Amino acid sequence: MHIQDKLIDTLPVFHIKDTLDDVITFFEETMFSHVAVVDKGEYLGLLSENDQDCFEKGKSIEEFRYQLETFSVTTETLWLDVLEAFARNDANLVPVLDASQRFLGYYNLNDIVTLFIGTPFFTEPGGILVVSKGVRDYSMSEIAQIVETNNGKLLGALITDNENDLVQVTLKIANANLNEVIQTFRRYSYNILFGNNDDQFLEDLKQRSDYLNKYLNV
Repeated sequence: MHIQDKLIDTLPVFHIKDTLDDVITFFEETMFSHVAVVDKGEYLGLLSENDQDCFEKGKSIEEFRYQLETFSVTTETLWLDVLEAFARNDANLVPVLDASQRFLGYYNLNDIVTLFIGTPFFTEPGGILVVSKGVRDYSMSEIAQIVETNNGKLLGALITDNENDLVQVTLKIANANLNEVIQTFRRYSYNILFGNNDDQFLEDLKQRSDYLNKYLNV
């Protein structure tokens, strides 16, 4: 997955010596959560739309430097880690830097989520299985082995919850009898939270998943 193709360099970036006037206008006219600030091309941080009420026209960004948020990714960051950057910072724009910390552009949340939904986990036909086990006891290699020993093909595995020392893993499985897979998971002491051959569950996952809904609706 080449998320670098989704790099955007057409949105504004502001210099630390600029006034806040254009920043205020940017947030008023767009739905974006953040905008980058640089000094001679070097990335300093982000102004947040949440702080907009504190901004005063005519004042310089320098005067609000203490409010800059500093998260970012690089062109080498994997797409799952990019999604995590969006999630951890409640953002729909994430700045992209090169190895020298120079600003290159942004990733837009909608673009990255669209790539995610275009993966085989969502597009290939198959059944959905949700299992859980103790955080110290589960193993992705064991999960893959259970699926494959039942002549299944693991299209994707996503940790959808991690709470109270229990890990919840949502699996997309093709070419398998889910009942046989379920029984094998039970023999390996996995709890079965959901098992369904109907792709309608996949639509429900897209619609109701806390993970996706939070970011698709930013």
